[in-house]
Amino acid sequence: MIETTEGDRAFPPALAELAGVEFDYDDGEGVDFEPYDAFDSAEETTDWLRHWTGNHELDGDAYRVFGQDGTGGLAALWRVRPGRPLVEQPVVFLGSEGERGVVAANLSDFLWVLADGLGPMEVVEHEEYEARPNPALAELAERHATTPRRTTRDIVTAARSQFPTFSEGHRRPLPVSGLKADSTPRPGPGQGCRRGCAPPVPHPAPPRAADPPGAADTASRGHR
Repeated sequence: MIETTEGDRAFPPALAELAGVEFDYDDGEGVDFEPYDAFDSAEETTDWLRHWTGNHELDGDAYRVFGQDGTGGLAALWRVRPGRPLVEQPVVFLGSEGERGVVAANLSDFLWVLADGLGPMEVVEHEEYEARPNPALAELAERHATTPRRTTRDIVTAARSQFPTFSEGHRRPLPVSGLKADSTPRPGPGQGCRRGCAPPVPHPAPPRAADPPGAADTASRGHR
């Protein structure tokens, strides 16, 4: 079930418009991203995060999930800046095979990444930064962005310098946990994975909202 409520679960207008965009996977040459029309519920996010980490004591309150790739990796707003609106929170990607990384320091910068013809999975898993400009998404960004246009490389570099602890453990070996790596095939790009997919393989937990975002905001303490 997907829910939209007032306050920090209200869906930003930019994401609502983005939900109407169909991304072309183009046999791996395009963008593997499916935007949602509402945030995943707190229950769905918590369930996914617990399976992803193998830690069933975690909750997903730090994340507002708004999209996925074809294997079930999730794009989310990471609520790490206390008292700031959702659109000012960083965008992160949590891959179905344990990849994770910061994509943009805020939603506005993320729109410019999309305008470059790149999605969260391409940036984090493949470290692609070469622009393939998308005019329609550039127009969407111009309507909603509050930050100037920059290259994807500049956006990602700046974001990761602000939140250096998030990507620690990126591509670490799987920990021993109560879950074993599943061998159930996942849907390919464009087939969707919001319901009925095998749970993700367990991986180290990403930071919680209480963790400091890094040197740009507070002194970093690393992962819990």
